[in-house]
Amino acid sequence: MKAHVFYEPLKMELKDVDDPKIGPDDVLVRVKACGICGSDVAYYFGASSLETPDGKGPCVLGHEFSGEVVEVGDVPASLGLFAPGDRVTADPVQYCNACEVCKRGHPNLCENKAVLGVSTDGGFAELCKSHYTGVHKLPEAVSFEAGAFCEPTACATYGVENLDVQLGNTVVVFGAGPIGLIMLQLIKAAGAGSTVVVETLDYRLEVAKKLGAGVVLNPAESDSPHYCADVKAKIEEMTDGGFAERAICATSAVEAMELAMEVTGRASTIVFFGLPGDEDRLAVPVLDSILWDKTVRFSWLAPNTWPTAIQAIATGLVDVKPLISAKHALADLIPALEAVKERKNEPLKDLVVP
Repeated sequence: MKAHVFYEPLKMELKDVDDPKIGPDDVLVRVKACGICGSDVAYYFGASSLETPDGKGPCVLGHEFSGEVVEVGDVPASLGLFAPGDRVTADPVQYCNACEVCKRGHPNLCENKAVLGVSTDGGFAELCKSHYTGVHKLPEAVSFEAGAFCEPTACATYGVENLDVQLGNTVVVFGAGPIGLIMLQLIKAAGAGSTVVVETLDYRLEVAKKLGAGVVLNPAESDSPHYCADVKAKIEEMTDGGFAERAICATSAVEAMELAMEVTGRASTIVFFGLPGDEDRLAVPVLDSILWDKTVRFSWLAPNTWPTAIQAIATGLVDVKPLISAKHALADLIPALEAVKERKNEPLKDLVVP
């Protein structure tokens, strides 16, 4: 098969490699679409290391994919779970389901996990194998391209579940990348009364408006039609001198995280989702947060949210079509990564379509 094999930063090659050999617990999938995640960009350009023993390859990147089953291992076959031709997506985080953490119901924190496209071969290839417990069937209403959004939607779903939106809440979403825009739709579906999206790129704010954001704010660009020099003051104006009840940060910017603490009030909940740098630190007004009985949550991966996420896409609760910014052939993965990094052509979610 053809696969893009990553070796180390800026060294990746499209080459012919042996088809994956599946074991009795595996399912082999022909990849139909694979999303480019910010982490893929970080791996390729050296901003982050893989989860391999030495942090390098050889490894096939890509963890947001959908495809068609071509071969089924003995165990899932004997259970009647999958058959060739099934349309599927795969949870790239392959849990052991046996360690103490998994048994306590936190598989996202598994001590023995393998991650497709991060610690073992992923979806930037014609074929990819997955442990059968990570494979999910796609409803007919979900295209392969939409199926590539199941992983980010599952992660966004877990973040919004942690946010615990109540009917009528004023909710602020910091960051309008693909995850933030999916969260916006889930938050609206959960019953938020008012939604505010804070983002420094206007083209993303325009998509947020189309997806139903009540207010969009750009605190960085003074020439933006959505410019807002004081986000906190704007939210006070919206709430008659009050605060937001909920805020979620789908961005790695520490400034946004600190602002989320400022704009939320009594008995509020704040969820931090975006991944900052290793040395980043967050300043929290501890006494005020205690006196106002705030809840601060952190959200990591997508435990037990995949069926919900798939149904959200299948039923139109989450519309991913406006998030597809470009489609690339497998051979064009490297220039695609470069374009996403440089934000050429206003990227949201670029897809590789083998």
